[in-house]
Amino acid sequence: MIHHLKGQLIEKNPTYLVIACNGVGYMVNISLHTFSLIPDSENISVYTHLHVKEDSHTLYGFYQKSERDIFRLLISVSGVGTSTARTMLSSLEPNQVKEAIANSDVPTIQSVKGIGAKTAQRVILDLKDKILKVYGEDEVFVPQDNTIKEEALSALETLGFARKQATRVVDKIMKDSTSPTVESIIKMALKNL
Repeated sequence: MIHHLKGQLIEKNPTYLVIACNGVGYMVNISLHTFSLIPDSENISVYTHLHVKEDSHTLYGFYQKSERDIFRLLISVSGVGTSTARTMLSSLEPNQVKEAIANSDVPTIQSVKGIGAKTAQRVILDLKDKILKVYGEDEVFVPQDNTIKEEALSALETLGFARKQATRVVDKIMKDSTSPTVESIIKMALKNL
C-alpha cells in the first residue's frame, strides 16, 4: 500500500524514524542495519512495508529494497512475526540471513534472540528454495561439496605442495568453476601453483 517514503528526517533512533512527508509525520520502525545506513541528512528516502493487523497499522522502513524483500520473506514463515524478522535483520546483515538460509545454517539463524531450533528449521525449510530462486546461485554463496575439495587437496599434498598454498588455489578454482571434478581441480591447480 505505501511503497516508500521520501521526506524530511525529523527523528532518528536505533528502532524507529520519524519522517515528515507533506505535513504528515510518519513513525517508521527500522532494523539496526537500516539505522546504520541512514544518513543524518535532512532529506531521506526509505522503502516501506505496511503491516496491517486488527488493532494496528505499523510501518516498517528499510534503506535497501533487498532488506525489505528479505523481511517480507521472513514474515511469510509461520511463527515469524514482524518483530522477530526485525530482530533477525538487526542481529544479522541481510546477506548473512540470505546465506544462512541458502546453506541450511541452523546455528546462525538460531543465534538470533527469540528464535529456537524449530523456528530456525522452519525458516530454512520454507525459504531456501525461494532465496535461491530470487537471488540465484550467483548472489548467494553456496559452498561446493567438500569431499571433492579434500580429495584434490590431499592429492596436491602428495605431489609435494604446501596445504595452505594449495587450499588458496583450490578455493579460487571451486568458486570460479561451475561443476568441478577432482581431476579438473587438480589439473587447474597444477597450472596455478
